[in-house]
Amino acid sequence: MKDKTIDYVLRATWQAVAKMYNEEAGKFDSTMATGFALLSIDPEEGTPSTALGPRMGMEATSLSRTLKSMEERGLIERRPNPKDGRGVLIHLTDFGREKREVSREVVLTFNETIRKHISDEKLNHFYEVAEVINDLISSKKIYNQKITTN
Repeated sequence: MKDKTIDYVLRATWQAVAKMYNEEAGKFDSTMATGFALLSIDPEEGTPSTALGPRMGMEATSLSRTLKSMEERGLIERRPNPKDGRGVLIHLTDFGREKREVSREVVLTFNETIRKHISDEKLNHFYEVAEVINDLISSKKIYNQKITTN
């Protein structure tokens, strides 16, 4: 893999993970996006709809489609936010809580399996590298650097 670019390895790995999660979710008549949404919604308090997109890293239009589908399937319900009359809280239904637990088990199985095959030291390095990449991107230190001349 040393001849592959960093972005290629990230993209290929994420695509493999997404494909695996979608295949597993398909066994439960679901999708990875639905499972991720179920895990991102506070099961006790609900979650403001406006907070879900940023939490999941999803664009509003994709999230709207996912939430609409989840509502149609009886996984969630929308309720007025008592702290903000203009806002809406997304709450899990009992069925949504059941499916959330399935999603949670799928994610835990993935994590446990990876941890069995990769040492804590290597995983810590992986997290450190991912954090540096995210920091470089968020602080615009890759393409938006100020060019100085001598």
